[in-house]
Amino acid sequence: MNLQNVWFVLLGVLWTGYFVLEGFDFGVGMLLPFVARDGRERGVLLETIGPVWDGNEVWLVVAGGATFAAFPAWYAAMFSGFYIALLLILFFLMIRVVSFEWREKSNSPRWRAVWAGANTLGSYGAPLVWGIAFANLVKGVPLNSSHDFTGTFWDLFSVYTVLAGVAFVALFAFHGAGFLTLRLTGDLCRRAARAKWRLAPIAAVLGAAFLIWTVKVAVDNNDKPVLTPAIPAGAAIITLVLAIVLSLRHQRGWAFGMTSATIALVVAALFTSLYPRVMVSSPDFANSLTISNSSSAHYTLVVMTVVAVITLPIVLLYQSWTYYVFRARVTGEEVASPAEVLKQRPSGA
Repeated sequence: MNLQNVWFVLLGVLWTGYFVLEGFDFGVGMLLPFVARDGRERGVLLETIGPVWDGNEVWLVVAGGATFAAFPAWYAAMFSGFYIALLLILFFLMIRVVSFEWREKSNSPRWRAVWAGANTLGSYGAPLVWGIAFANLVKGVPLNSSHDFTGTFWDLFSVYTVLAGVAFVALFAFHGAGFLTLRLTGDLCRRAARAKWRLAPIAAVLGAAFLIWTVKVAVDNNDKPVLTPAIPAGAAIITLVLAIVLSLRHQRGWAFGMTSATIALVVAALFTSLYPRVMVSSPDFANSLTISNSSSAHYTLVVMTVVAVITLPIVLLYQSWTYYVFRARVTGEEVASPAEVLKQRPSGA
């Protein structure tokens, strides 16, 4: 396997990390209006992802930077063709990030409700556009012989790509509900479990439809043998069904593992549907961007590989430690400040 293939696979790993970790963040934001009943409970839900959400977004930064460095022509074509779509993603991510910080700037119920709503909007919007964007890579967009995008923003929308966006939303909401059942206690945990059961058939139908259609699109538009994308797509459907069965049996940890595996296999299905291309051209298939005609020079890939071998294990260890430290369930109980605890101690203690 040459370094071009290695970096194509590594990009798939980076996007998998982003969608698995940020996926449950998005899911928690989507469920704020449905699981929480008041401002205090919305705050409890946000506390479940408070220590980790910004670390999860590092995967997006790394994936974007790696795409730019390893496949600059792919990066350029996506940013020119998907310019408005990527601006929309940036908008949704920005209002979501701001909502975490600004919600705490005032104790006004109205102020906090507005920023909780902003978090929910960003949590729905970003995965919707991500799904549409990734589906277009497989379906194909109009590229000329110079690999420049020649279409319009509206060319990105079709029944298949919109289904992909909606399926991403449903899968992430289901994933987020499973995360909440592991992080909450009491009535909030029970409500999260009920939300997960209600989301299960929606996620199953939309997810399966999207994956089956992706296999068909890969065969029809990208000249792929059916088994190549069908294997990860079929495995994703199986793990999704297992997640539902395990949820009904109250095996919440295993169920969350299965939704994580489902999202990872969805990314695998998309990347295997693309390979050896990175951006399909439609209707002129000959203008497609491939791994070979969009990659950086060999020396650049060698340097990037050395850096990745050194830094990626550090990132994984750091994030694993973060999740270990903040593994306890969130109860929503008020915690006294250190100053208050010291005041309550008997004198001389």
